Amino acid sequence: MTYFVKSDSIVRQIWGDADVILLVFAGSAAEFALNRAVDWLFFTGKLPADPIARLFSTVRYAQEIVFAPEAKAREAIARMSAIHGGVEQKRGYQIPDWAYRDVLYMLIDYSMRSFETLHRPLTNPEKEEVFGTFREVGAGMHVPDLPSTFSDWQIDREAHLNRDLVRSEFTDKLFQRYREQLGNWRYDLLRQAQAVLVPKQVSQRLALPAKPVLAYSMGAYKILNTLGLRSLVQRILLPTAYLEQIRGLDR
Repeated sequence: MTYFVKSDSIVRQIWGDADVILLVFAGSAAEFALNRAVDWLFFTGKLPADPIARLFSTVRYAQEIVFAPEAKAREAIARMSAIHGGVEQKRGYQIPDWAYRDVLYMLIDYSMRSFETLHRPLTNPEKEEVFGTFREVGAGMHVPDLPSTFSDWQIDREAHLNRDLVRSEFTDKLFQRYREQLGNWRYDLLRQAQAVLVPKQVSQRLALPAKPVLAYSMGAYKILNTLGLRSLVQRILLPTAYLEQIRGLDR
């Protein structure tokens, strides 16, 4: 059987690791709150109403694509495209093409940044594979003007970061919801994780910690993981109500 992503792909390692996935969405939560098209999330109301539930629904789609046979993965991509098309129809105009690329670029970038933060540096072929996989997702959603190579993507990623980010009332509303759902100390932990992950353009606009303490704790995480204490660490750090769902992200 042919799969959308090969069984030995680094993409499967990344998207089959619950801790890496949580970092992917920590970084994306920071950056998308600054995106000039973030008003689309407030039009549907789903993300502001329940950001954590939205995370799980997004991950389910991503994992369905990454771990599914080719035909099933293509069906999932088509469903995502149809869902966005339905929202556009309700609002009466289209989500900008650059906004689609922004989200796709976040998934590429934070997939790599998160894995490297928790595990090891990626090789150039592995980075190419991450890029190629999500480029194929974007192409399946008919996103135009996608870069054809990883090096072209790096250039366009930087251009998008410099052009498409702005702090707005929507930014502050989203971060208030993050605080309400996580509680104060887990919210502070989220901002620490974001400070470790995000590009300077994001960190500066959100006034994230310049020297996050969490950056010095990653070595301890790796040691605890090696000692088989990952489950205990998750129980301490993650909201209890979502613990089983989070552990269910491991593949």
